[in-house]
Amino acid sequence: MVAAKLTYEECRRKRLEENNKGFKPSTFPPFSSSPRISHPEVFPAKNSKPRRVREQQVPLRRSSRVANKAYQAQKEISEPVVIPAVVTLKWEGFVQPVYASEEARTCAMERAEELQASLEPQYPSFLKSMLQSHVTGGFWLGLPVHFCKTTLPKSDVIMNLVGEEGDEYPTVFLARKSGLSGGWKRFSVAHKLVDGDALVFQLVRPTKFKVYIVRVSSFEEGNKC
Repeated sequence: MVAAKLTYEECRRKRLEENNKGFKPSTFPPFSSSPRISHPEVFPAKNSKPRRVREQQVPLRRSSRVANKAYQAQKEISEPVVIPAVVTLKWEGFVQPVYASEEARTCAMERAEELQASLEPQYPSFLKSMLQSHVTGGFWLGLPVHFCKTTLPKSDVIMNLVGEEGDEYPTVFLARKSGLSGGWKRFSVAHKLVDGDALVFQLVRPTKFKVYIVRVSSFEEGNKC
């Protein structure tokens, strides 16, 4: 047993010697001599100076006619900027809108109510006080919704307006919007309607209105109702 054990040890030693013969020593320095990695907080940061930017004077761009002349330094002159005023254009036929006073408007409506009470009761009617949107600009006249739903046609039709002198003016009645659109401007301009005028619309036929006008100008300038 001892001889076998010694034989094994001798074989093991020979193998180690053979392995060491083929092993080359490392060229790297030992771990103790390798440089250490320093922590960034070990060395304080240097105070960097602000970078200076050189100001260069660039000559103004000149046309080719004065390119050969010597450049003369020009001083910057600060002048106030003048903003042009807004000009309102006036066109022919434009009328400055005039607003009726509340007192005159009320008096005109009261007189229109008296006129409506004197009409034939078998013909339905309603009152309408004129606003700026009715007589200028858009020329759109909205009618009472309840009157339109209960009395007027349910679809768009041509509604004729009979003026003070008996002339008829066809207008477009829009059922969904409950108002008069196309043709109303012609009626308004022909009768010189203004803000505050009170109108009585009397439905004499399914598609015809007899229109009575109470002028607000009759109650202006201190005139009593």
